[in-house]
Amino acid sequence: MGPFWIEAFRYNKWANLHLLEVCAPFTDEQLQLTAPGTYGSLERTLMHLLGAEQRYVQRLGGDEPRIRSKSDFPGVSALVEHARRSSDDLITLAGRTEPDEFIEEEDEDGRVRIQSGVVLIQALHHGNDHRTHICTILGHHGLAYGDMDVWAYGEAVGEVVVLEKRR
Repeated sequence: MGPFWIEAFRYNKWANLHLLEVCAPFTDEQLQLTAPGTYGSLERTLMHLLGAEQRYVQRLGGDEPRIRSKSDFPGVSALVEHARRSSDDLITLAGRTEPDEFIEEEDEDGRVRIQSGVVLIQALHHGNDHRTHICTILGHHGLAYGDMDVWAYGEAVGEVVVLEKRR
């Protein structure tokens, strides 16, 4: 699909790993925090986010999911490994998937046909949506999480560089 899609999924990986790093030192009690208008607790939102990401990989021809949204929480360090694997798979798949190809599958509505490009867009949207929920929970409870926007990503990976500071 091209460099744009690959870079978009690199951001997705960076953002997932950033939030997992923020949550790594949290206690079990802190991982149960939630806020109005969000998916649920930090723990459940992380599981949902990464379980869904693995299902998108599978839909695009990748491996079977190793975790599911409703799986037992394996701990943040295990989720880091799941996030790395599924994010790397999405980066690879984004580079070789033709957006106008169709996938046929069974879902709760029956047999469906989905355009590959729609699956890729959904994967990006879903990640952003639930990372926003996680940031809302963190902010609601006064927990810092740093910058999460694409500018922060660009700075972190050296793609946005300040050449000269204003005085």
